[in-house]
Amino acid sequence: MISKGVIQRMVEEKLSDTMFIVDVSVGLGNAISVIIDSDEGLSIDKCIEMSRHVEHQFDREVEDFSLEVSSPGLTQPFKVLRQYLKNLEKEVEVVTTKGDKVTGVLKSANENSFIIERSINTKVDGKKAVEHKTVEFTFPEIKTVKPVITFK
Repeated sequence: MISKGVIQRMVEEKLSDTMFIVDVSVGLGNAISVIIDSDEGLSIDKCIEMSRHVEHQFDREVEDFSLEVSSPGLTQPFKVLRQYLKNLEKEVEVVTTKGDKVTGVLKSANENSFIIERSINTKVDGKKAVEHKTVEFTFPEIKTVKPVITFK
């Protein structure tokens, strides 16, 4: 069986400074899945280039495997800190482990937590107003965080 660590090292060899690994998995029958991303967005050509790099490291006569290299989908939850950093100042949807949904603009993130800013419509003296509140989440208390897709 092909090792996840071996695949991860192969991918790391080919990454540019702006690219990063989101996930690497090796399933039954050596079904290899590699998800990569970039701070600047990722083209299909970069995925093809990475796929060829990994595939050429193996001899098909010795190892039988399937390989899929892709970027995370637009609606996929974040898995690594670098995805949070890439999406600073963008709207995200947070689902907590309690099932609460909170939407706001991602303001900061570190290894332990992240902060979003929520806009809440209120009435002050009978007039509409928008109040901005920041909410900090620690990673253990969240189930998923994913970008909010808007068409403007």
